Amino acid sequence: MSAPHDTDRETLGALVHDLSEQTSALVRSEVELAKAELTAKGKAAGVGAGMFGAAGILGLFGLGVLIATAILALALVLPAWGAALIVAVVLFAAAGIAAVVGKGKVSQATPPAPERAVEGVKQDVETIKGGHSR
Repeated sequence: MSAPHDTDRETLGALVHDLSEQTSALVRSEVELAKAELTAKGKAAGVGAGMFGAAGILGLFGLGVLIATAILALALVLPAWGAALIVAVVLFAAAGIAAVVGKGKVSQATPPAPERAVEGVKQDVETIKGGHSR
């Protein structure tokens, strides 16, 4: 049996070198794939956000048409100005109620400082001071 030649078999160093290059190439290709995937997802999210915006605008237009329909329906039994006035008063009342409820919710959330945590820290400081004065 003849001994294998160095040209027939790669050395361990060459194999490690090849492994290192292939690993680097694999990592680079995975990073590129991740970038491409994130780009595609970002574009899809942008389109989705745009569609939500369009839905909001169309919903606002629909609400306006619904309000106009209520005015026209009331105008069948009242003068047009009376129907519009009644609908306006109802809308302003709903806005006022929403404002009062919203103000109450905001006042519950203010001040934005974490009051319970601050109180706990104050108690901890007092406990530490009391422990050192003895």
